[in-house]
Amino acid sequence: MIFGKHINRYYLKYLHFILLGVLALLLVDIFQLRLPELYRLIIDGIDKGSVEYEGVMHSFDLDLILEIVAPEMLLCALALVFGRFLWRVCLFGSAIRVETDIRRELFDKARGLSQQFYHKNKVGNLMALFTNDLETIHECFGDGILMFFDALLLGVLAILKMANMNLLLTLFALIPMVFLFLTGMLVGRYMTAKWRIRQEAYSALSDFSQENFSGIAVIKAFVKEARELWAFRKLNKQNEDANVEFTKASTTLHILVTLFVESVVCIILGYGGYLVYTDYFSAGQLVEFISYFTSIVWPVMAISRLIDMRSKGNASLTRISEFLDTPPDIVDKEGAIELENPKGEIQICNLSFTYPDAHSPSLI
Repeated sequence: MIFGKHINRYYLKYLHFILLGVLALLLVDIFQLRLPELYRLIIDGIDKGSVEYEGVMHSFDLDLILEIVAPEMLLCALALVFGRFLWRVCLFGSAIRVETDIRRELFDKARGLSQQFYHKNKVGNLMALFTNDLETIHECFGDGILMFFDALLLGVLAILKMANMNLLLTLFALIPMVFLFLTGMLVGRYMTAKWRIRQEAYSALSDFSQENFSGIAVIKAFVKEARELWAFRKLNKQNEDANVEFTKASTTLHILVTLFVESVVCIILGYGGYLVYTDYFSAGQLVEFISYFTSIVWPVMAISRLIDMRSKGNASLTRISEFLDTPPDIVDKEGAIELENPKGEIQICNLSFTYPDAHSPSLI
């Protein structure tokens, strides 16, 4: 999720879609966390021959599977399918609408800027705003809301269930996550700077390509193909280096996430295996606990991706905001009167014009 004066209003504008999508996410998370309990019933039933369900002991037989386990699994599957379809429509649909609205706002702004602005700002750089930067905003709005709320809801619910089973083992599992969060914050700042450099390199490459395609006849007429090819290779190399630097930072973050997650799995297997050995846990309960932990792996991964995504989104939103905040060179005077029923009789008095960087006026 990203915030700024040019995007904040869209959270309110599409609040109804966002709320419906979040409710669908909550539905999915609740039923997703019901599945580990069913796994525990099956494993304990195979191991012991009987299971406890809603405070009553049942023999583990075909009747139990068909009457209790199978219907609940079918209900969970249907709920997951419906909920995931609904949040995709709501959240991803809102992101597309936001992208469309901002693109319309950018185009309206572009129409109102003077010719002098386009002398100073290259077309390739402006095209990058309408394509690459807007796609990043789209991703941050849709995927960002999804990851934030899914990480929050699924993470909290899973941690509560883990703590209810064994608080000490839950604390052991969460300690590495704190270090992961702090590491992600530090890497995220570095990635924001690298993403901005990447976008600027992409804009320079796009601008050079656009100018060459527009003036290809002039280039060929003056036999400047080799010179332009050398210049393109230089810009292409700069764009490659910027992408490689950002990819290195992003890959480093994902490697750290994997390292911390696997370290937690080792902790759970070690201490959880001891709990099974001392009969504090059954084999089914250990599988249930590990299933809850694997459920919070996605929220942890989502946090790292959110840091990555927010770094890119902030850089792109800054570029878009700079364009939208550009003041027009020509504006009406305060109190200007709207022209009504013009008859074509126009007189121009005391008007002069000088081109930028010119030493004398061209029109007196």
